[in-house]
Amino acid sequence: MRRVYYRPDRIAPPVTALPVQGLMPADGWSDDPTDPNYNRLVFRPRPTRSETLWRDDAVYDVIVEIGFNDDPPVAGHGSAIFIHVARADFEPTEGCVALAIADLRDLLGRISPNTACVISSRPEPA
Repeated sequence: MRRVYYRPDRIAPPVTALPVQGLMPADGWSDDPTDPNYNRLVFRPRPTRSETLWRDDAVYDVIVEIGFNDDPPVAGHGSAIFIHVARADFEPTEGCVALAIADLRDLLGRISPNTACVISSRPEPA
């Protein structure tokens, strides 16, 4: 886990040993494999595709940047894979890990920059 981003207009900075950065309305994450800044924090608007991090819902009120395909990023191998706040109904994400805000804050208080995060999928029940 690399860094924590949060919405300073909505919540206090999370308590964690990871680096913490407040989001700004122009923040985005490049998910365009043709972008030289692929799988990186970027500023919007921009000529290439990027995901908006300053959202109307609360899903990105806290985002943990996962060290996935980032050292260096390889175009097309995955981008914008985060740990973030779950929707109230725990609806599936588009490839991220989502936790209730209380659980996410608890996790952040327990980890350090040396903490490893292993994410695996499990098959759907038959």
